[in-house]
Amino acid sequence: MRVLALAPLTLLVWVLVAEAGVVEAHGQRERRDFRALSDDQVNAIAALDPPEWDSVDSGHLAKLLVPRVSGTDGNVAVQKYISSVFTKLGWHEDKYATRMETPQGELPFTNLVYTFDPDAPRKIVLSAHFDSKWFEQGDFIGATDSAAPCATLMDVAEALTPLLQARKARMDAGTPILTAHLDEVEAAETTLQLVFFDGEEAFHEWTDTDSVYGSRYLAELWEDTYLPDHHALARRRMSPTPNVLDTIDVLVLLDLLGAPNPKIQSYYRETDWLFEEMRSADRRLRAAGLVDTTDAQWFREFRGWAGMIDDDHRPFLHRGVPVLHVIPNPFPHVWHNFKDDASALDLPTLRRWNRIMRVFTAGYLGLATDDGASADQVTRDEL
Repeated sequence: MRVLALAPLTLLVWVLVAEAGVVEAHGQRERRDFRALSDDQVNAIAALDPPEWDSVDSGHLAKLLVPRVSGTDGNVAVQKYISSVFTKLGWHEDKYATRMETPQGELPFTNLVYTFDPDAPRKIVLSAHFDSKWFEQGDFIGATDSAAPCATLMDVAEALTPLLQARKARMDAGTPILTAHLDEVEAAETTLQLVFFDGEEAFHEWTDTDSVYGSRYLAELWEDTYLPDHHALARRRMSPTPNVLDTIDVLVLLDLLGAPNPKIQSYYRETDWLFEEMRSADRRLRAAGLVDTTDAQWFREFRGWAGMIDDDHRPFLHRGVPVLHVIPNPFPHVWHNFKDDASALDLPTLRRWNRIMRVFTAGYLGLATDDGASADQVTRDEL
């Protein structure tokens, strides 16, 4: 990724065009009602920490903190590991492989896509890139860029899978929760999808063509993949010819996370409200004493401008998909240098991000630990 530097007039034009382009391409997505989780529910979701997270290089991170440049054996090994995690969870897997021309010649890129319920008409997409940057000088780990965000995605999947499974069982049995505060039939129309992008990093110098290889391929492919007439979105005439991109409520992209004291801001007015929901999740966790970092305020009042930071979201944004870009600004001081290894990560910060993303995602999907089961019944041990 890179920060774009534009003159003031160019900046204003860029903001207006970028913001207008989202609305013109697909129209405004409707805002989703977040489930108001109780304090006990927030506590229970926060408590779903994996037992192996006692150091920054254990658990998933131990498998991800390796050089994994696109087209290398390390990249393939990480693909296999991520696939093994979601195979165990029972999620649907799609691998989107292609070959593209780079300054290093033609290379393979494989995006990994995991969906809890592939038949659901709508989805929230959580994403990060799993490749690491190529350096002629030697191997680069990329702990914040972006091993830690990938580990957070896997944590969210492991923590929420039992809740998603419990909901599916209720839906299959015809006993959904229907209260004044939750219509589970409607909530269950939206599933969780996780996307691990390959080839985010530039091989030479960041340009529109030497960057975001995997996401460029996937966004174009999904734009050209139309839904069958029987699909729920087609029946509702959301679009004259709805495609896969129309099923995405929002693309949440995580990048450069794991170093202490990140400063996070909102870049797109269409998803300011989602940024506020994520900030609210963090605020509730801090108020309940469920995080142990000293840098209290991560989420800033200041609003950035559209396109300020280029990243894997670009191909989706240009096709009208709403984007919530979760990336610190300024970047971590280890960005694109060889100190971006396990030593750059802070365990309390990693735990806090995991808990923020669990609570945020559970609220979006309308999930809670006590829906038909006690908090101690719905645990990772059920997987």
